[in-house]
Order: sequence, then C-alpha cells, then structure tokens
Amino acid sequence: MFSNNIKFVKKIIKNHSFGGGCINDTMVHFANHRLPFGGVGHSGTGDYHGKHSFDAFSTRKGVTRRFAKPDISVRYAPYTNKISLLRFFLRWFS
Repeated sequence: MFSNNIKFVKKIIKNHSFGGGCINDTMVHFANHRLPFGGVGHSGTGDYHGKHSFDAFSTRKGVTRRFAKPDISVRYAPYTNKISLLRFFLRWFS
C-alpha cells in the first residue's frame, strides 16, 4: 500500500489478515529472504509438529516501509549498468 497516513496504515495492518506486505514500496519485502512470504488460511498452511506446527498455525506479518529520501534510481528500470550496484544493495539488506 502507498500512504503517508500513519493511522490508516496501522488500521490496515491491525484489522486485515495477510501474510506479508509493503508500505510505500513494492520490492523490498520480496527481496528480503528473512521476511515470511505467503498467505493465510488455506494458502498459509504448511509443515506440522514442533516449531513448524506453531509456525503453521500462527500468522506472521513481514511489513516494510520506505522512509529514505531521496529515492535512489538504482531501484528502477532500466537496469543496464546497475546490476552490480543492485546486488550490493540486496546483499546489504539480506
């Protein structure tokens, strides 16, 4: 979602069930391998027994929000001559 209204953002996160989201961004959540990525309900079930069972029946929300200004151009296409710099940033975030 894209919004600068903090109350609205908090309301959406609190009142809606989802597996992961991004606030004011579109790629950071997907690029970070440490954040859970998936759904809830039938699309969120998985392994059972022990910790996996707890994880399967718990809903975790990975939420990111972009605060940094100015925005860096390496995040946007065209990516010609930006691949090595993009890899550097992705390694820094992971």
